[in-house]
Amino acid sequence: MIIKQLSIFLENKTGRVCDIASILGDNNINIRALSLADTSDFGIMRLIVDKPDAALARLKERGFSVGITSVAAVEIPDVPGGLASVMKTIESGGFNIEYMYAFVEKSHDNAILIMRFENVENVVDKLYEKGVRVLKEKEVLSL
Repeated sequence: MIIKQLSIFLENKTGRVCDIASILGDNNINIRALSLADTSDFGIMRLIVDKPDAALARLKERGFSVGITSVAAVEIPDVPGGLASVMKTIESGGFNIEYMYAFVEKSHDNAILIMRFENVENVVDKLYEKGVRVLKEKEVLSL
């Protein structure tokens, strides 16, 4: 239930996101979710793609500083208070979210959040035990 996420370090220059999108597109790699956070000098682009290992190789070949991190895709009820219910489960387990971002599609009648934890494997096990649905990588890539 762990998902591979690409984390790409980008200098804050015009055209860098276009370069990444072009490299992935030219190699038939589909982006399923993304997050981009920046400062005045650099940014970090986080991507869920359908071929993470190929994307890693192609981007490194083109000189990008990129790595793979493990994240979880957590399904939450798409109703008022849905996020709060899952956050309470995470808080009660003593887990700290390093960052999270929303997935662009919906699964059933629920929303999907991509979450990064310090020890993602332990958190996923605990969430599963508490009845929180954590999607498998195959499920996320098929949405």
